[in-house]
Amino acid sequence: MQRIPLGRTGLTIPDFCLGTMTFGTHTPDKDAYRQMDMALEAGIDFLDTAEMYPVMPVLAKTVGRTEEVIGDWIAQDPSRNSKMMIATKICGQNDRFVRFGMPIDGETFRAAFEGALRRLRVDHIHLYQLHWPNRGSYHFRQNWRYDPSQQPRDEMARHVDEVLEVAQEFIDAGHLGAFGLSNESAWGTMQWLAGAERTGGPRVASIQNEYSLLCRLYDTDLGETAVHEDIVLLAFSPLATGLLTGKYQGGKIPANSRMDNDGALSGRHTERAISAVDGYIEVARRHGLDPVHMALAFTVQRPFLVSTIFGATTSEQLRHVIEGLDAKLSDEVLGELDELNRAHPMPY
Repeated sequence: MQRIPLGRTGLTIPDFCLGTMTFGTHTPDKDAYRQMDMALEAGIDFLDTAEMYPVMPVLAKTVGRTEEVIGDWIAQDPSRNSKMMIATKICGQNDRFVRFGMPIDGETFRAAFEGALRRLRVDHIHLYQLHWPNRGSYHFRQNWRYDPSQQPRDEMARHVDEVLEVAQEFIDAGHLGAFGLSNESAWGTMQWLAGAERTGGPRVASIQNEYSLLCRLYDTDLGETAVHEDIVLLAFSPLATGLLTGKYQGGKIPANSRMDNDGALSGRHTERAISAVDGYIEVARRHGLDPVHMALAFTVQRPFLVSTIFGATTSEQLRHVIEGLDAKLSDEVLGELDELNRAHPMPY
């Protein structure tokens, strides 16, 4: 592993990040505590969460529970507050499971941020992100019928200025370190960068978007934006919700796996995806690589800065991931992965 700059904030983060979206439901509290301890021991002092977590499913009664689990872990040893960097997110418009479905504005940003501080039992959050944009998004398989012509473009500048003003207040008060986006586009990112120039508010430091061997939408316009604007990709679903482990090949559905709970893997489980995974598993086999370690190593060897978020339902799964975080892929392997991407572009 290595440390990379978090935008232009002066902060650095490891190039791997512990995801927590199952903490509080599928991952029992004691195992969640164990995972956070294991991450710190491995040098991963960065974790990502969100106010809407846990997921699978998202329920109004469990919203905020994952942040509470993390807060309970910190309360057991307050020194952890200075050891672990925390990133979390505010929900955007939703199906009334948070704030009656209200969009993000200055008021909801303030309420969500203050709620996160309480649940996490901290007085400082290192990175606060907008989980998805008010105007909508092409992520989560919405790219196939994406229609930006209906977006309320005229409201964008006012919205950006209002949110950045509140974010800057929290930065000035010492409660916030950096500002980030999630499920964003290149155009949307540039609007927030322009807003920072216009208002003096915080500059975008990171974008948390899906990225894996099976989902490389970030490679072009967003990758170029990130390189020139010093923005880090926080890559989520780097194993394509388990597809890239190979455990679902041949029609297998392991008990208590994500597919056991969500047979479609949120739209990722397609015949084309299974065919693509066959190819990636074969590359790993031919080069003596573990498929999990290969898929994760790929994400952090991109030409733009990446901190890859991996989650584990159990500490045993986390141990397997940690064992391969120093893997480095050869140019030969990377070339073969690119060839497979050409043969199987966007398989879901």
